[in-house]
Amino acid sequence: MADLSKEAALLTHTETQLKALMDRFGVSPRRALGQHFVVDPNTVRRIARLSGAGPTDRVLEIGAGLGSLTLALAETGAAVRAVEVDGALAAALRVIVEEAGASTVEVVQADASRLDFDEVLAGSARWMLVANLPYNIATPLVLDLLREAEAISTMVVMVQREAGERLTAPPGSRARGIPSVLVQARATARLVAKVAPSVFWPRPKVESVVVRVERHQESERPRLGPEVEARFERLVRAGFGQRRKMLRRSLAGLVTPDGFAKAGVDPAARPEAVTLAQWVALARAVS
Repeated sequence: MADLSKEAALLTHTETQLKALMDRFGVSPRRALGQHFVVDPNTVRRIARLSGAGPTDRVLEIGAGLGSLTLALAETGAAVRAVEVDGALAAALRVIVEEAGASTVEVVQADASRLDFDEVLAGSARWMLVANLPYNIATPLVLDLLREAEAISTMVVMVQREAGERLTAPPGSRARGIPSVLVQARATARLVAKVAPSVFWPRPKVESVVVRVERHQESERPRLGPEVEARFERLVRAGFGQRRKMLRRSLAGLVTPDGFAKAGVDPAARPEAVTLAQWVALARAVS
């Protein structure tokens, strides 16, 4: 476990201490970046505990802010690479982790949506992502990491409740959508905790949840190949692009009646009722 004093470990966990840090470093929350800081020590320690991170793990954190979750992760002994897009916050965070004695934390000032993850994740073949993700990038970032960052085997992320429900929704659920299917093709996702707005500052107008995403082993994934995989995603996006319509209409021009028959999919079905296996079958049936 990292050598953190009790006082240092609690440095950014309360609203009073957070505001004092912001005054000290001359920073403030930026709405354009979706910045909401956790000011409850129980919440960040709970997320760190749910991640299962420990001294042998490498953790990527995105949206580190002033380090409430960063320090909770450092307490586990894990090696943490903390990414923060805001240059002023990143500079402040370097001072905070140094003063806390969090020697296992490395701060990277970068935009997560433009990162070269092969470079960022160099040094280990296995990582986990643990983060309070900014609401405005959460869903596309999770999808991008599943597609591009094979080294990340586990994600434990705090996101807006509606986004979490879409990431984890099973077939037949009203929350079922494009993220549900694309995540399911590569991973198993489940809600593991609910988070009240009161633990954030500024307080958001929405509820949050913690989602755990476990990447499938190679043997668990549909074997599609690049062409079929691209077709699969195109069909999913087209189907949910007109989710109130039956598939025969939303996929008109993409899937013929013979294609539906070959895939064993009812053309009168709506997209939220279609299973992953059926979407894959449709992608394979389309020439």
